[in-house]
Amino acid sequence: MPSQDDGARDRPIATNRRARHEYEILETVEAGVALRGTEVKSLRDGQVTFKDSYATVRNSEAWLVACHISPYSHGTDANHDPERDRKLLLHRREISRLTGKIAERGLTMVPLRLYFKGGRVKVEIGLARGKKLHDKRSAIREREVRREMDKVGRAALKRW
Repeated sequence: MPSQDDGARDRPIATNRRARHEYEILETVEAGVALRGTEVKSLRDGQVTFKDSYATVRNSEAWLVACHISPYSHGTDANHDPERDRKLLLHRREISRLTGKIAERGLTMVPLRLYFKGGRVKVEIGLARGKKLHDKRSAIREREVRREMDKVGRAALKRW
């Protein structure tokens, strides 16, 4: 008999690694996604691409734009459009709060990861500010320095 906790664990579908490189993530929000049946089946196969996707607010509704979910391989002629805009399921006060921050500070909303939570598809949206080229270079430099220090530490432990 399965335990109560089985449905609460997140099962990752895809992550947008490029977003963390291109943007400085200030805040994250979890949102549901309104999908069709063939889209969910395609997501179970991991057929999603975040390239150039973002979230926006239109008519006080949040939308996920340009997220490519490939057509389901065993679908019929009633398969979904892979590039269609998908509605994000957020409370009205969350949408208005995000809209205020975007307008006030010039931020953007980018999808960070897509996952199953309790049988439902969720997307983690990041409120982000674009990084400048020198910021990206310094982040790469810091990562390489940290990696080099870890390597030296491991070598010292082996000798000890």
